[in-house]
Amino acid sequence: MEFLKTGFPEPTEVYLEPTPYFDYDKPAVAEFAANAIAGAKTAKEKAIKAFYAVRDAIRYDPYRITDQPGAYKASDVLKVGAAYCIPKASLLTAVTRAAGIPTAIGLSDVTNHMCTDRMREAMGGKDLFLHHGYAVMLIDGNWVKAAPAFNIELCDKFDVTPTEFDGVEDALLQEFDKKGRRHMEYVATHGIWSDLPFDRVYADFNEYYGPELWDRCRKAVEQNEQKQARHFEDEKPVT
Repeated sequence: MEFLKTGFPEPTEVYLEPTPYFDYDKPAVAEFAANAIAGAKTAKEKAIKAFYAVRDAIRYDPYRITDQPGAYKASDVLKVGAAYCIPKASLLTAVTRAAGIPTAIGLSDVTNHMCTDRMREAMGGKDLFLHHGYAVMLIDGNWVKAAPAFNIELCDKFDVTPTEFDGVEDALLQEFDKKGRRHMEYVATHGIWSDLPFDRVYADFNEYYGPELWDRCRKAVEQNEQKQARHFEDEKPVT
């Protein structure tokens, strides 16, 4: 696995290949990728279509933070239909690689200024989200970052301006919501990888949030699936 703490890599074959997490060699991912970029001709057009397909086809669910490596595979994200930011970035990376676009995965820490009470409880009382994930794509000679985390339905309910992507400028989470309130603040960047560094994510989450994180999130997902609680987008953010 290649890792760059700063800067961008040389566009070698390693950023085009399927990996255990960016598994576009699986039929379901290959089919999703083909449908996502259908009709697109240029790399920019393909990247744009891929971004919106992943952003809106997969529901954002932050409670699906898990210690199970398989849940971070692109194929598993498609199977479940819901994920948090890192697995969604895995899927976008898989789709753009399938389209012939060299792509890495990037991780940054963000502060969520509109975290819900229930989400903060699941995160052990913290509103700093370690290792927010996004894809880093080589488009027309430039590396461009894109975070497909928040689907359009969530944005509408939270009054958050949707992250839009034009294939030229970075498309990261919005600093302010539609009412001008602070939303997401990027506070640290950890570099980019040629494959998802699951072991690092697991270790850092375990240390920062505590080993109880996994059970808290697992319980939240189970409650939602049993309809004992509402989906994340139905919760009220703290402002």
